Formats: sequence, structure tokens, C-alpha cells
Amino acid sequence: MSLAALLVLADGRFPAGGHAHSGGAEAACKAGRIHDAATLEDFCRGRLHTTGLTSAALAAAAALGLDPADLDTAADARTPSPALRTAARRLGRQLLRAARATWPSPELDALAVAFPRGAHQPVVLGITARAAGLGPLDAAHVAAYESVSGPATATVRLLGLDPFEASGVLARLAPALDDVCVEAATAALLARSEGLEALPAASSPLLDISAQVHADWPVRLFAS
Repeated sequence: MSLAALLVLADGRFPAGGHAHSGGAEAACKAGRIHDAATLEDFCRGRLHTTGLTSAALAAAAALGLDPADLDTAADARTPSPALRTAARRLGRQLLRAARATWPSPELDALAVAFPRGAHQPVVLGITARAAGLGPLDAAHVAAYESVSGPATATVRLLGLDPFEASGVLARLAPALDDVCVEAATAALLARSEGLEALPAASSPLLDISAQVHADWPVRLFAS
């Protein structure tokens, strides 16, 4: 495991396109569900234990070497919102471009051929982690961290929230994030022997509904 590679992959400046997505925070801000640091923390905690857990497990399973086509189908089944499926594939395509330039790998090349329009981002993330010499728990950490850091960063722009407060939210979530990552990596190991049904399918219906509404906004700051 390369700690430096993990830091590069998790760095918000890595050109994977995440800066253009709010993880549902834009819709939540407009609806008044996020309006300060406390409500941002509630939002991120809920997202971590639902879509964050699911994404982390998919990424861990991909890092273990499970079939990416099967994992992409599993990701589709766990993403009921068409808008979120589109966003996940767009992010996957952008991540794949950055990953192939950073950590050239036959696996990444094969994924680009198999999914010319983009695979789901957590699947690409897991294979990228393998190419970077990282393991399933590392991949889970990146996926889980992205699930909360994206909304936190977006809220600074959307509400003018103090960035120190947003960073404090992420710090307070760190113990829960570690627990989610262990759960995700454990599920991925189980899926290798028992099938993909062992992967979590935690969902957040309000995020799905809000994503569909958000996609129809004529003017928005973030793509999702």
C-alpha cells in the first residue's frame, strides 16, 4: 500500500470532476434542509451511511478484482434515480481519464474499451485503486470520504458557510467514516465468496427524488 498514492487519489484537486457535483447538497440547500454547519453534518452523516456505504463497498469490491461488468450492473441496481446514474457514469468517465494518465494500467484500458460512455464511478475508483497499488479498504476510504467531502465543499460555495466549520464537520464524521469503510470492505470480501448480493444496498429515497428535481432546474451551480 502506498500512502502517497492514497493521498493523491483522495485529494480534491485530483482532476476527476467531483468539483462540479454537490452530492445532493445544492437541492438540500434550496429546500432548507441544509442551512448551517449542524444541518450539513446531519446531511453528510445520513449520506455516509446510505449512498456512502454502498459506494464504498462497490469500490472495495472492484479493488479486490471482482468483475467490473457485474459490479457496474450492481451499481445500476443500487441507483434508482436516472439522474444519479447519469452523474455516476459521467464521473466515472472523468475519473478514468485522469487515472489512465496517472497510473497506466491494462485493467483501466480494458475498462475504457468495455464502457466507452463511462462505468459507475465507484467501480472505476476501485480499479484505479488497484492500479495505484492500493487495497480494498483504501478504495472504500476514498469513496466514503468523497460522499461527505463533496457536499461539505459545495455548501461553502452555496451558503457562504465558513470553511473552518465545514472542515470541522468532516473531522467529527471521521470515526463514523472509518466504521463505514470497515463495513464496506468486509462486505466486499464476503461478496467475493458469496456473490454480489452480499454488498450493501443502503438507499436514500429523498436524495433520489431531489436529484431528479435538481436535474430539471434551468439554472444550477452544480451538475448534481
